[in-house]
Amino acid sequence: MKPVILSIVCAVMIAAVSACAPNVAIRGNLPDPDKLAEIVPGEASRDDVAILLGSPSSAATFGEDVWYYIAARVETVAFNQPQVIDQQVVAIRFGENGLVTAIDTYDLDDARAVEIVDRVTPTSGKEITILQQLIGNVGRFAGKNPE
Repeated sequence: MKPVILSIVCAVMIAAVSACAPNVAIRGNLPDPDKLAEIVPGEASRDDVAILLGSPSSAATFGEDVWYYIAARVETVAFNQPQVIDQQVVAIRFGENGLVTAIDTYDLDDARAVEIVDRVTPTSGKEITILQQLIGNVGRFAGKNPE
């Protein structure tokens, strides 16, 4: 009987320890450093960058013409919120002529926290209670005789 109990206790201990092991996920598309070195500012075009590195993770919507290649390593332990433990961003800037003007790299130390604004957009109209919502249509469509 003791070997069975000992086996069950060991199995439970192994399951408990493995449940607390971090789950690491790598997300994004970080270009190969050798291919990135082939891009020469002033000579490489958008097409050259797309052929060498593929499509970007994101592109600037406003302002400058910039392509971003973003990769992050995210760690989740048990039921905790995922945490970014490493992040790399490569920003490739293009001039008006379509040629690369600069290549910038950023890591997690360059990241900035974004404050979420906690405002509510006002809506117009009549505020009604749940009871009014539930019984609001009772009798509204009573039989009218079309003539």
